[in-house]
Amino acid sequence: MINPVNHATSQQGVATYKVEPYVIAADVYALSPHIGRGGWTWYTGSAGWMYRLVIESLLGLRLEVDKLRFEPCLPADWKSFNLHYRYRETVYHITILQMSDVGGMRVTLDGVPLDGTAIPLVTIAGSTRSR
Repeated sequence: MINPVNHATSQQGVATYKVEPYVIAADVYALSPHIGRGGWTWYTGSAGWMYRLVIESLLGLRLEVDKLRFEPCLPADWKSFNLHYRYRETVYHITILQMSDVGGMRVTLDGVPLDGTAIPLVTIAGSTRSR
């Protein structure tokens, strides 16, 4: 229900939702007579929820104090994505690849395989690291 595009996939959906299908509504009515109707669009908190939804749930990135954990949940047709993540003074260049032949997830840091699904984050002034 949080993805506004899902409310515009049919004429019925558009007629029920009644707000912009490209903006997250802060709430969606659950009581009659307005069940499914969007409310409070362009609400400041909704952008933060969409950011968290995409970054944490879809791309699977979670900051854990001084570690960055990877648990992506990508559509099957997404073969990869790249992102640049800044932690204090260090910029990390991260590539996530869907590799079915690996039998699970593999994490490397500057080409060195790591145990687990997280990388340690360090501050190195002017540094760039690749994942």
